[in-house]
Amino acid sequence: MLGTRSIENPDQMHELGLELGKALRAGDVLVLTGPLGAGKTTLTRGIGEGLGVRGPVTSPTFVLARTHPSLVDGPPLVHVDAYRLNSAVELDDLDIDFAHSVVVVEWGAGMLDGIVDSWLDVVIERPEGANAGELGEELIEPRTVTLTGHGERWNS
Repeated sequence: MLGTRSIENPDQMHELGLELGKALRAGDVLVLTGPLGAGKTTLTRGIGEGLGVRGPVTSPTFVLARTHPSLVDGPPLVHVDAYRLNSAVELDDLDIDFAHSVVVVEWGAGMLDGIVDSWLDVVIERPEGANAGELGEELIEPRTVTLTGHGERWNS
């Protein structure tokens, strides 16, 4: 599961999320890093589908965190948008049940210090200069997704 992958389109990003969701378990934390429009929420939708949670999974930008209960007796998905948070203390103040949930934190790089011991960094890179196509159509451009584990959960 760890390593680097080339993702050619949004469907493949969703499929990667689906694959991840099927492998994740309660207590797993993922930190998604990438520019606006990189595919973080698309990946999270796939994770939610793989976990079998109630949807729709949308960006929690205005609520900071959204919990999606399981429909299949598994862990809930907690989807966090840490863009407006300034520190690990503010993330911890959200009172998330990290031990019994799968937690996906967008924009959370560097915010897990002292909160959890293990997490999966998911870095999504897209080509420099990516922009909208004609008439506002979004260009479909490849992404590079790198998954790096930290802590005991990901070192086995």
